[in-house]
Amino acid sequence: MGRTESIARVAASYVVGLGLGAIWLWWGPDTGHLWLDGLLADLIATLVVYAASRLHRNSSFYDAYWSVLPPFLALYWFVERSGDATEARFWVLFAVLVLWAVRLTGNWVYGFPGLHHEDWRYGPMKEQAKGTAPALEPVVDLMGIHVIPTVQVFLGMVPVYVVTREGRDLGWLDAVAVVVGVGAVALETVADLQMHRFGRTKQPGQVMDQGLWAWSRHPNYFGEFSFWLSLGLFGLAASPSSWWSLVGAVAMLAMFLGASIPMMEKRSLERRPAYRDVVDRVPLFVPRPPRRTAS
Repeated sequence: MGRTESIARVAASYVVGLGLGAIWLWWGPDTGHLWLDGLLADLIATLVVYAASRLHRNSSFYDAYWSVLPPFLALYWFVERSGDATEARFWVLFAVLVLWAVRLTGNWVYGFPGLHHEDWRYGPMKEQAKGTAPALEPVVDLMGIHVIPTVQVFLGMVPVYVVTREGRDLGWLDAVAVVVGVGAVALETVADLQMHRFGRTKQPGQVMDQGLWAWSRHPNYFGEFSFWLSLGLFGLAASPSSWWSLVGAVAMLAMFLGASIPMMEKRSLERRPAYRDVVDRVPLFVPRPPRRTAS
């Protein structure tokens, strides 16, 4: 299957999933809570993507769903809002959200080789489940690769829900949120472009330690965390007492520092011995000037 057909099949699963989610929202039972309605619709769409993943035996069907869903969820909450939400704040937030979504989805489209490829992290997870009990493998695929990331992103969207329900005027914290959000997208864009360029010219065993990657071993993850932090700041700007607007950013930070980065670090050290020198010199997460090593 070629790259174009692969992307078309992934896109078709998203259209079907989002369509069924929308049918649930408009014609399904009303829970009385917009946030719960949104979560249930999100999970329905996730189940459709999971079914497509199983049909094609490739869990990377889910990879772009992470960035495709949030703008639709935000619009639903805004259209169905009650109370005196500040429209200006929502549209500023929405512009930052769409900027992030377009960039991240575009980066996925650019780098996705086709359905003959699956993210390297998924195989070991499923194989380990098979080794424990074959019946566990579909459950691990569903929960670990599809549902848990969906819940993670939903937590990141909590401040958007807050913004659609609160009516405080725009203020200085909104400006900070815009700067952080746009800066995060810019940082991720530059980091990805630098890594794509490096990938086209790298030699066997060579490691990336140039540009932003000389200041952080994972600048793309730092940028991603910063984006979700910016949404949290929008939530706090709308409702300063809603401290739980930051729950999504905290959850993202825990995922990056507790799972994603350790897996990447272990793999890099196993595959590229020269990466040990990068570990000694370059900060792990927050960008800062690299340490000097003794000559």
